Amino acid sequence: MKFFYISSKANDDNQFLLHNRDCPDLPSKYERDYVGPFNSASEALRLVLTKKENIKICPMCDCNREVYIISQKHEL
Repeated sequence: MKFFYISSKANDDNQFLLHNRDCPDLPSKYERDYVGPFNSASEALRLVLTKKENIKICPMCDCNREVYIISQKHEL
């Protein structure tokens, strides 16, 4: 599970960027709003699009969109 934030100021293209907590481009705490914990950026995006327009997943976060859980059998 990752924690997501949205920039409170629009960029030059008038878009608000959605970031995960580990993003190197995460805005300062004064320029972002907490969205919440989600399994993926796509889940977080679905929620914020119901409340705000012109939202895009940060390009740095976009390459890690989904969190996959891989289960393996362990032999004893």
